[in-house]
Amino acid sequence: MDKTDALIVFTPSGKRGRFPLGTPVLTAARSLGVDIDSVCGGRAICGRCQINVGEGEFAKHGITSAVDHLSAFSKVEERYDKLRGLASGRRLSCQTQLLADVVIDVPPESQVHKQVVRKAAEVRDIEMDPATRLYFIEVEEADMHKPSSDLERVYRALAEQWEVRDLTCNLAIIAKLQGALKKGEWKITCAVNSRVAGGGKELVAIWPGFHDRIFGIAVDVGSTTVAAHLCNLTSGDVVASAGLMNPQIRFGEDLMSRVSYVMMNPGGEKEMTAVIREALNTLAAQVATEAKIELTDILEIVLVGNPVMHHLFLGIDPTELGGAPFALATGLAITCPARELDLKLNPGAQCYVLPCIAGHVGADAAGVVLSEAPQDSDEIILAVDVGTNAEIILGSKARLLACSSPTGPAFEGAQISCGQRAAPGAIERIRIDPVTLEPRFRVIGSELWSDEPGFDAAVAATGVTGICGSGIIEVIAEMYLAGIINQDGQVDGGMAAISPRVRANGRTFTYVVRDGEPLISITQNDVRAIQLAKAALYAGVRLLMDKLGLDHVDRIRLAGAFGSHIDVKYAMILGLIPDCALEHVSSAGNAAGTGARIALLNKAARDEIEAVVRRIEKIETAVEPKFQQHFVEAMAIPHKTAPYPNLSKVVTFPPIKEIQTLDDGGGERRKRRRG
Repeated sequence: MDKTDALIVFTPSGKRGRFPLGTPVLTAARSLGVDIDSVCGGRAICGRCQINVGEGEFAKHGITSAVDHLSAFSKVEERYDKLRGLASGRRLSCQTQLLADVVIDVPPESQVHKQVVRKAAEVRDIEMDPATRLYFIEVEEADMHKPSSDLERVYRALAEQWEVRDLTCNLAIIAKLQGALKKGEWKITCAVNSRVAGGGKELVAIWPGFHDRIFGIAVDVGSTTVAAHLCNLTSGDVVASAGLMNPQIRFGEDLMSRVSYVMMNPGGEKEMTAVIREALNTLAAQVATEAKIELTDILEIVLVGNPVMHHLFLGIDPTELGGAPFALATGLAITCPARELDLKLNPGAQCYVLPCIAGHVGADAAGVVLSEAPQDSDEIILAVDVGTNAEIILGSKARLLACSSPTGPAFEGAQISCGQRAAPGAIERIRIDPVTLEPRFRVIGSELWSDEPGFDAAVAATGVTGICGSGIIEVIAEMYLAGIINQDGQVDGGMAAISPRVRANGRTFTYVVRDGEPLISITQNDVRAIQLAKAALYAGVRLLMDKLGLDHVDRIRLAGAFGSHIDVKYAMILGLIPDCALEHVSSAGNAAGTGARIALLNKAARDEIEAVVRRIEKIETAVEPKFQQHFVEAMAIPHKTAPYPNLSKVVTFPPIKEIQTLDDGGGERRKRRRG
C-alpha cells in the first residue's frame, strides 16, 4: 500500500476510495460520485459543500478516523465562519484536504438529491382521550381576610369548576403563576397531564386568560430516518409533519455498526444520544414553524423506535444488545419529563416511550401492534416492519408471536452496486420486456415512464442516479420473470445472445438497466445481496408459522417506509413474504408512527399496548435450529419448496432452465443444470 495515499469513506452512501495526500475532500467526493452540493465551484462562497468528520474507530470500514486526519481549519473557512457561520464540527469540503484515513459524513442539507423521507401520517380514526387537557378557570383574588397561596386557590378552582383534584406541579409553573394571574385578571388556562411519571396528575402549563391550542408530537425514531407528526391534542388533527435522516448514520449505517462504535469508542453512546436528541429538537422546531405555533404549545411527545434507537435516545448504553442474550436494560414503557431528555418544548412537557417487546423487537414493533391490532382479530395477521432489521408479528386474538430477522440495508439501496436511498432521480418502478429484455422505468420526481415522450426533459434536473429499494425489488423479480436469472438467482449468460444488456462481468454476468453516466446495472452480487436479505425475512416468518402450526396466513401488512412503497405482487414474486391472496396483502404505511399517534391521542391505548406486549411470545431466531434450514430454502426465487398457489393465479412463473456462466479461465462457457 502506498503510504502517500489515504482511504476516505463517505456516509451515508458508503462510497470509498484511496487518494493522494493533500487531495481536497470535494475533489475525492466528485471522483467517487458522492452526492455533495456545490454552486460556487470550490471558492468557499456558497457554503453548500459542508461535511462532518467522523471520530473514533470504525470497525466496519477498518479505519480510525479523527479531525486531524484532515487539514487544519483554513483562513478561508475562518472568514466564511465569521461572515455566515459554520455549525460546530462542520468543514467546507472544498477547503479541506486529506491527510490520513478518514470517515466523512455528508449531512442532508449538503446533498444535491436530498432524502425523501417517506413516512407520511396515515389517515386514521382515533378515539380522542389525550393524557393532557386544557381547563379554563376563574381564580379567587387574593384576600387578606382569607389567607391562602395563589397555587392553593388555583387547585381549588380546578376542583370546584372541573372536578380535577390531587394535583402536583413543578417549580417552573409556580414561578410564573402570579404573573399569569395578574395578566389574565385572575382568569387562566391550565394544562393538566393525567399520566405523569409515578402516576397521578400534574399541572404542566399555564397561560393568562383563555388559551385553546395545545399540541403533541408522535415520533418514529428509525435507524435511517426520523419522522415526526405534530398533532392537535384537542381535535386529533395532524397539523404538520417533518422527517430527516438519522444523524447517527455517520457512526454506522446498520444497528450493529453503531453498537460496535460504542464498543470501540468509550463514550460513543453519549455522542449518539446527543445527535438524536438534537435531531428531535430540529424536527420539533420545523413542525412548529410549519404549523405557526410556539414550541411552548407542545406539551407531549410520544416515541417509538427499535431497541438500539430506544436505548440511545434514552441515554442507555446499547452494548448488551450487541451480543447474546441481547438483554434490554428495560423493556417497560417510559414516562418522564421531556426536559430530562434535553427536548426543547414546553418546560412542563411529558415524554412517553412505548414498551419494547424483546432484545431485537422494539417499541416500533409495539407501535405496529397498536396500529394493526392483531390482538383483536379472528384472522391470522402477519405484520412486517421492513427495515435494516425486519420486525415480524404473527398471530390473532388467540396467540401472538414476535421475532426479528437481520435483513441488512440491501432493501434500502446499500450493498447494491447502483443502489441508493429514495431521492429524486432514483428508479422506483421497472418493467422488463420478456422477449427483447428491454427495460422501461420510472424515477422519483416524475410520473412518466422512460419510454414515454418528455421523459428526458422531465428528469433533466435530477438525472437518473440509481435504484432505490422499491425499484430493486422490482428489477430482481422482473429479471426472474424474463428469464435473465433462474430460480437460484444465477444470471444467465446465454441471454447475451438475445440482448446486449446481458454482459460478461469477470466470471459472472450483469444486466444493464441504463447505459450512460452513471451506468446503472444489476450484478450477480446485487442479486445475491437481495436473496440473502429476503431469505432472512422469509425464514423469520416461516419460523413463527411453524410455532403456530400454520401453513398459510390470512392477511399480510407491510409497514415502514420501504414496505409502504413496494408493489406487493413483486414482493411475493421475489419470495419476500409467504403466499397469500394478493387482495389481502397491503401496505400499512408508517404503522409504527401511527401507533405512536394513537398512544399520543388516547391514554387508554398506552395501557392496552403495555398489557398486549406482556403476552406476546418472543422467539429468538439465533437459537432456533430450523432457522438455518428455512433460510437456505428461502434463497430460491420465490422459494425452493413452498408453494405459491395464490400468486400462480396471476403470475406465470418461468420454466426451470439451464444456466451459462463463465469459467475461471475467462472465456469458455460451461453449463450448470439445476437438479
